[in-house]
Amino acid sequence: MFKLSKKLQELPPYLFLEIDKAKRKARAQGRDIIDLGIGDPDQPTPKHIIEALNRAALEPANHRYALDQGMPLLRRAIEGWYRRRFKVKLDPDSEILPLIGSKEGIAHFPLAFLNPGDYSLVPDPCYPPYKGGTILAGGKPYIMPLLEKNAFLPDLKSIPLSARKKAKIIFVNYPNNPTSAIARDSFYKELISFAHKNKIIIISDLAYSEICYDGYKPKSLLEFKGAGDVAVEFHSLSKTYNMTGWRVGWACGNKKLISALAKVKSNVDSGIFSAVQLAAAAALNGPQEHLEHMCSLYRQRRDVLVRGLNSLGWLAFNPKATFYVWIKVPQGRDSIKFSGELLEKANIVVTPGVGFGKYGEGYIRMALTVDKDRIREALDRLRKYG
Repeated sequence: MFKLSKKLQELPPYLFLEIDKAKRKARAQGRDIIDLGIGDPDQPTPKHIIEALNRAALEPANHRYALDQGMPLLRRAIEGWYRRRFKVKLDPDSEILPLIGSKEGIAHFPLAFLNPGDYSLVPDPCYPPYKGGTILAGGKPYIMPLLEKNAFLPDLKSIPLSARKKAKIIFVNYPNNPTSAIARDSFYKELISFAHKNKIIIISDLAYSEICYDGYKPKSLLEFKGAGDVAVEFHSLSKTYNMTGWRVGWACGNKKLISALAKVKSNVDSGIFSAVQLAAAAALNGPQEHLEHMCSLYRQRRDVLVRGLNSLGWLAFNPKATFYVWIKVPQGRDSIKFSGELLEKANIVVTPGVGFGKYGEGYIRMALTVDKDRIREALDRLRKYG
């Protein structure tokens, strides 16, 4: 009787919901599941952030509607963090917009700039909201394959002029989810030149900038000359401060682009709960010692998993950033069926690469969000499974 809109019908099933259903079914059967699927940190939010939330939640003034633009205190905290971390100067009043998690900002941004038939240049494989936000805005995702031979970077030179003329937005995400690839300075310089030449907005998703290893330190796109004219960068407290459920992040960069996103948001939400904003400011302004411990923990887990998988004859790419490991499935195998076999026979949850797009086929993603003992147990199960 009720027919879905054409836009909603175009959206693929949201991968993580399907995985969650399979997990819940297996657990309901009493099976011991090792979840290497969704990237949800297993470590707690630092204590001083929780304490800041507790104090703020007790204040009746914080129970009212929040400002759409975000509290000045939080915007100043973001400005200070960006300046200290990347040496990038931002105007907290016009170049920073707090978000209910970076996901909602990324998904809403295309509504500000895409008209029906306009293109977004979307990497594949990718975080699903890049495509979903484009489709919901009436635009069309133009796929940029992320191939192993190109170090999982898009080949900008291969995008035809016909696509460039229709494109309004290009999405990039480094350190990358799901491949864990990183971008060098030369790529960012080429990207900025490409955006200027073709009058295209760059959306840089920098959610994993603080999870890095082996001396590597990711950069912000906004550090590079010319980026401020064409780019908006999205960041999140989810991974940096183990705050996935808190739903707080931000967009920053070109003030005209930020203003347009703010106009969209003023029509669809009423801002972040003020107590959460105050806790987010405490996170950004407070001690950062947990980052070194967190990166050390993920690095140890990475080493156990990658060495273990490679010893079994699997090809697992050794990441310099993110808490994901991108792994080739056996030749000729389907990533969804292979992931299903791992759940059915070894009680291990992984994410099939094709869930991130066509060019993710042939791979699976594992998350480093369980402790080393459980990773070793998963490797033992794989060894037995053969």
